[in-house]
Amino acid sequence: MTPAADTATPASVLVYSHRPEIRDAVRTAVGRRPAADVGPLTWIECEKGDQVIAAVDAGGVDLCILDGEAQPTGGLAIARQLEQEVADRPAMCVLIARQADRWLAHWSRADATLPLPIDPLTAPGVVADLLRAQAQRPVSRR
Repeated sequence: MTPAADTATPASVLVYSHRPEIRDAVRTAVGRRPAADVGPLTWIECEKGDQVIAAVDAGGVDLCILDGEAQPTGGLAIARQLEQEVADRPAMCVLIARQADRWLAHWSRADATLPLPIDPLTAPGVVADLLRAQAQRPVSRR
């Protein structure tokens, strides 16, 4: 084991989509350890928006990966809601189907976007960067 792996902090990543194939694709693309200094990851799967809110409210979630195309509540709306209602919200990444939707991700206050279909070459790097930044955040943003 490398020294970085010895000091890597475990992280909880929530993935939200009403479509199980999207959740599976995200988990597969990112894997259990997106970088040597990040992870191992524990995955929390949600298929409904209220499950996301409950999981974040319960605490312990480091990153949410939200499907912007989810039905009936899209990940963009959930990201915006969490930004407005949760002081110590997790990092937010929104899955977008069209690059033109990046402005919506900006509106939702997401920290990053990943295009659909998920690219297994870029997704681990985005997730690792978000988790590193999250680890550096102050405990409370109030």
